[in-house]
Amino acid sequence: MPEMPEVQGLTAFLGERAVGHSITRATVSAIAALKTYDPPIHALQGAEITAASRHGKFVVLSCGDELHLAFHLAKAGWLRWYEELPTTLIKPGKSPIALRLALDDGSGFDLTEAGTKKSLAVYVVRDPGEVPGIARLGPDPLDASFTREVFAGLLEGRRMQIKGLLRDQAVIAGIGNAYSDEILHAARMSPYAIAGTLDDDEIDRLFTAMQTTLAEAVAEATGKPPADLKDAKRRGMQVHARRGEACPVCGDTVRSVFFADRSLEYCPTCQTGGKVLADRRLSRLLK
Repeated sequence: MPEMPEVQGLTAFLGERAVGHSITRATVSAIAALKTYDPPIHALQGAEITAASRHGKFVVLSCGDELHLAFHLAKAGWLRWYEELPTTLIKPGKSPIALRLALDDGSGFDLTEAGTKKSLAVYVVRDPGEVPGIARLGPDPLDASFTREVFAGLLEGRRMQIKGLLRDQAVIAGIGNAYSDEILHAARMSPYAIAGTLDDDEIDRLFTAMQTTLAEAVAEATGKPPADLKDAKRRGMQVHARRGEACPVCGDTVRSVFFADRSLEYCPTCQTGGKVLADRRLSRLLK
């Protein structure tokens, strides 16, 4: 799933390549992906893209102050950029393409989604705040106003596992399954630690790990075309999606815990005092 760093990379790319150009055509080929009807999708035709911005994991292309195209790539979505947009006809139901956007210089992009579970979402709105997922977002962890004190306040009194809290978009915007694994590994913290019980030293470690991990990933993603962002993400991972490999910090074997639709990865030596987590959602550390 694209998370904040990759979405920021996409946003920066579109800011350089699409802003200043007019939309000549917007074609939705996966009707379920379009979540709004007013303004209609054809309202984008002829509109000039004036800004590109990121809101959590959402990309927003603004056409002035009162028309915005927002999209969320969900778990299996991606943006495919073309300097020369294909002219082939998209057949609904026969293609992974959900949306095709054409620009006035012949370039453009497709929003694609792999797999059978379709969650990619596209919105045409007058204000980004009209998008429910944007309206409920918590603070951005790389915003200057997101201080250690603000973070500590978000943790206070919460009886939820820290892994789940980091992934909760209503608490903190932009972090998903992959980067929560990376942050917790950098902080030397169990994914099952209870957020509201962390002491000052643990909060310090976690806040520093979050800021450093995300800032480095954003820096790595910035300046890369969409086609290169996925590989850049994979190369930067220390534990996520590296089950069975050696931890780059201590050499222990990276382990996984599998859930219904995802898994988490961690290093027992670095994060759980050498204990191996049982492979079920409500497990405790194995004795």
